[in-house]
Amino acid sequence: MIAETVCSAVAVAGLGIAAVNAYRRRFLTAARIAAYSLVPLGLVMTGVIDWLADTAFSPTAWAGFGVLGLAWVLFATTRAVERRRGGTRKERRAAAAAQRDAVAPQATAPSLGPSTRGASKPRSAPRGDGEDFSDIEAILKKHGI
Repeated sequence: MIAETVCSAVAVAGLGIAAVNAYRRRFLTAARIAAYSLVPLGLVMTGVIDWLADTAFSPTAWAGFGVLGLAWVLFATTRAVERRRGGTRKERRAAAAAQRDAVAPQATAPSLGPSTRGASKPRSAPRGDGEDFSDIEAILKKHGI
């Protein structure tokens, strides 16, 4: 009797925490916490203590299996969404920072000096067709490219 009460209280508390996370628009975290909090409720509903005697013919036990199945579906769904998004927010930020740091600021400057292969002249003026690329250059500089 005490074990069922404690497990039910833990489940209710976990669902409350999940509701707070959902209110804060952390839906994946809320779904995962809800899944964790449904596990003790499902175990209580399956009647783990009276497993051998009552499980086969108890509608409450089968409802508990349904709740456990729901918890499993929530786990699988949140994991699939997390993989589709490319990991957690921290991992995405770290990957973005590493990508920004990987590009050298002077990558556009020639590293070997003037070319000795061909007789091509460097262009100092825009092309003859009258196009001005200063706005594009400003956008590229803004993004660090």
